[in-house]
Amino acid sequence: MIRALTGVSARRPWAVVALWLVVVGAGFGIGTGVFGRLVPDVGTVPGSESYKAAQRLEEAAPRPETLNAVITGRPANDPELRRQVAAAVAATRTVPGVTAVSEPLPSAATGRALLVQVRLAPGDGEEAAAEAAAARLRAVDAQVTVAGGPLSDAEFDEQAGEDVARAEMLSTPVVLVLLLIVFGGLLAAGLPLLVAVVGTGGAFGILFAFSAVTDISVYAVQIVTMLALGLAVDYALLMVSRFREERRTAPDVATAVARTSATAGRTVAFSGLTVMVALAGLVVFPDPFLRSMGLAGAAVVAVDMLVALTLLPALLSRFGHRIRPRRREGRGQVFARVARGVQRRPVAVLVAIAAVMVTLAVPVFGMRIAMGDPRMLPDSTDTRQMWDGLNEHFPDQVQWAGDIQVVTRIPANDPRIAQLRQTVSAMPGVTDVEAGQLAPGLTVITATPTGQAEGADARNAVAAIRDLPLDVQVTGDTARLVDYRAMLADRLPWAIALVAVGTLLLLFAFTGSVVLPVKAVLTNLLSIGAALGAVVWVFQDGNLAGLMGTEGMGYVHLTVPVLVGAIAFGLSVDYEVFLLSRIRERALAGDDPQVSVAAGIQSTGGIVTAAALLIGVVFAGFAAGGFAPIKAIGLGLVLAIALDATLVRMLLVPATMTLMGRLNWWLPAFLRPVHKRLAISEEPPPEPTPSTTQEPVPATR
Repeated sequence: MIRALTGVSARRPWAVVALWLVVVGAGFGIGTGVFGRLVPDVGTVPGSESYKAAQRLEEAAPRPETLNAVITGRPANDPELRRQVAAAVAATRTVPGVTAVSEPLPSAATGRALLVQVRLAPGDGEEAAAEAAAARLRAVDAQVTVAGGPLSDAEFDEQAGEDVARAEMLSTPVVLVLLLIVFGGLLAAGLPLLVAVVGTGGAFGILFAFSAVTDISVYAVQIVTMLALGLAVDYALLMVSRFREERRTAPDVATAVARTSATAGRTVAFSGLTVMVALAGLVVFPDPFLRSMGLAGAAVVAVDMLVALTLLPALLSRFGHRIRPRRREGRGQVFARVARGVQRRPVAVLVAIAAVMVTLAVPVFGMRIAMGDPRMLPDSTDTRQMWDGLNEHFPDQVQWAGDIQVVTRIPANDPRIAQLRQTVSAMPGVTDVEAGQLAPGLTVITATPTGQAEGADARNAVAAIRDLPLDVQVTGDTARLVDYRAMLADRLPWAIALVAVGTLLLLFAFTGSVVLPVKAVLTNLLSIGAALGAVVWVFQDGNLAGLMGTEGMGYVHLTVPVLVGAIAFGLSVDYEVFLLSRIRERALAGDDPQVSVAAGIQSTGGIVTAAALLIGVVFAGFAAGGFAPIKAIGLGLVLAIALDATLVRMLLVPATMTLMGRLNWWLPAFLRPVHKRLAISEEPPPEPTPSTTQEPVPATR
């Protein structure tokens, strides 16, 4: 099957190139229209109680946004400062879209700051009104920090976009240099970049099609660009390395391309399918953010895989004579020695590595997720400075989480409303409970949390209100977080089952074993757990957080664990397939189990290490960003890849496979017919006979 696909590509290279040019043109021409359809929603659960109640409130009476202006740098009782602030407040009240501006509130904590709050009319003009109001207030001759509402929303989005641009700017030059070193030539090094460009363009086209039927998150574009480059490097590195190896014995370029497609092409096909399955697990979540991440990731993997199986063979058949063969001597000897050392003491290595990984994973059991606060932003942003100013000068005004809102059809003058208000007022974790009728048949009781939205008191209050024998719905930030946690608890087992079953079936079809797929899943979970444990240790607990340019926040943003887990699992299986493909080749050739393991690590050690290094550089660019969730995702993925390519792939895998011996390839008799139907078996063309005329190998690259 793969030979037929790649064979057509090799025989008609210019037709394949023209076809992909059309795809790329459509992707970057029409497909980029998806940018106008992206949604910023993160952490929403459509269909949940909080979502439905929020929709009812929005339809009845949209909630107004509030800006906070913290004025510092001069004493709060300075007459000239008070005069200027009064004039700025009066000017702000004249801004269209501003419904109320509070009188300046002096700081009771320090006496060195004033606080002005601006309420905006809900509607499409909120952003313009917020910008105009902020400009009036910043005219005061002092240090004025204005944030909140649409200003902070825009700052969060801008910071995420800047982090992506910074990551690409930092990582791209390093990746280019490493590609030249790894591939040993300009032509070979350019192939991964070409695959990445084509993959990104094709994925944009697919996302544009998806946007017609479902929401696509604004952050999905980050996943597309990140995975497009990373997987392009992986697949091109595997294909080109195998092509250079086959060039040593192939009579001509066409034969080398055919052998490469039959061996490395098969590996790319299974690798792409397993990564797609891992990312497809995100589709089971109703959160538009997670679902669109799964769709975006699976789309770019599919395109990269097809490009590697069609465009790469076409280009190799046309320009492969310019890529010199790989030399035999010295290749992979370091990895072979490591494998043989592990095989001499497999039990000790297994116990030591497992102990290290489990120790690193321990903090995961104390992980707390939350929707976040301004501490996720760098100190240079207005939203973060406003947050710090409120904490220093107006600690009683610090409230990032929204109110707990209880929506009911009970009329506001019904005695049950008074009783409900009294009951909510007596609950720990809430204060300032008010009741009001927003519309006929719609009453809202609003309670302000005394702490953070993820606090136990606030979450317990939401649960207690929902347990009351009344027809009520609860929404607000705390209720959204409660519903999000419930959604994860409900859907996560299904996502894990989908990914695990899909991966097990694909690896079963790939290896013809029922043992190796289970071993692969378990070892991959170890590296993911260790990486997430490090993320919790740094970003939640604050250990070494200063080195990452952040601080311990007491939580991990709710987007991080699932996203890191899905991407890291897919890439881990990716490297597992790379390794098992060569081990399987040697086992089918009749090698002893220990010999086949050592030979497989010797053949793929350099490829896996180079691939992990290159994609690690891409993810490290995100760890250098300013937005804490992007930093956490970058750190988690870098650690997961590093641990998988070193401790797991080079030490843990050979130790376990050595201990299991021939049991690695155990296949019960009743499953053999099943494997025969599922397997994609490709045999390379026969080795050339001594009489075969060898094509001259050019001396230059």
